[in-house]
Amino acid sequence: MSRYIARRAVIALLTLFVLATATFFLVKLLPGNPFLNDKVPPEIQQKQMEYYGLDKPVVIQYITYLKNLIQGDLGTSLKYIGRKVTDVIGESFPTSAVLGLIAIAFSQLCGLTFGILSAQFKNRWPDYLLMLIAIAGVALPSMVIGPLLRYAFGVRLQILPVSGWGSWQQVVLPAFVLSLSNLASTTRNMRASMLGVTTQDYIRTARSKGLPPGKIIMRHEFKNSMIPIVTNLGPTIATMIMGSFVVEQIFVIPGLGKHFVNAVNTLDYPLVMGITIFYGAFLVTMSLLVDIVYGLVDPRIRLS
Repeated sequence: MSRYIARRAVIALLTLFVLATATFFLVKLLPGNPFLNDKVPPEIQQKQMEYYGLDKPVVIQYITYLKNLIQGDLGTSLKYIGRKVTDVIGESFPTSAVLGLIAIAFSQLCGLTFGILSAQFKNRWPDYLLMLIAIAGVALPSMVIGPLLRYAFGVRLQILPVSGWGSWQQVVLPAFVLSLSNLASTTRNMRASMLGVTTQDYIRTARSKGLPPGKIIMRHEFKNSMIPIVTNLGPTIATMIMGSFVVEQIFVIPGLGKHFVNAVNTLDYPLVMGITIFYGAFLVTMSLLVDIVYGLVDPRIRLS
């Protein structure tokens, strides 16, 4: 196990190096000047470029960036004057994490339940109804369902706030919108996995022994259907916890996604690169944890 983890750790570091390199040069290809302002004299703009080292050759900037990155320094934001990128991430990440964890808990609980029920009622009306919900969850993007729910529950019914962050009422709509896509995919994956397991010989044996249907479903079918769910869980957790750019913009939530969108619009190079690398590191870590959990979920899997 230790060799496996060490090997994956090396691969993770190489992945982050490639990600950091690609992000740096792609950001440099963005057109425009982060300090371009008609009200600021060109001399002041040039001074700002020199202060942040943006007047140096790209190769020199890249080497300096890698040196700082190795030391854990993601740089200083160009738009949030005097604030380090790590400080911006540290302040906004908890908000995205809370929203993501609530959305994950809701989507996984409902998705697994819907998938089990759909498989048990295959080709009957509960199956058709749940699959319709799953298809709708995939087909309706957040940019569509979010404003519709804001209008319905915030403007017409006036029972939930349409924006902001702080109270539990303000969490309901964005968490629900963020969870829809994952809820739909979990439902479909769980249904397909359950249907594949129900035809196995050990399930027939359990039924022939007269075990109660509930015990067969939970002890045998459910446990052995979890591998595809666990496979997708790592990237899903990383994506939802890191914050949905669209959802946070729609509901005006001060999370990591909102800062990333603003950073791209204002050409805040250090903040864009810092959030991207932070997201990449989080995603790689979650993927590694999922691989380790494989052996716990299914004893037939052994990591060498």
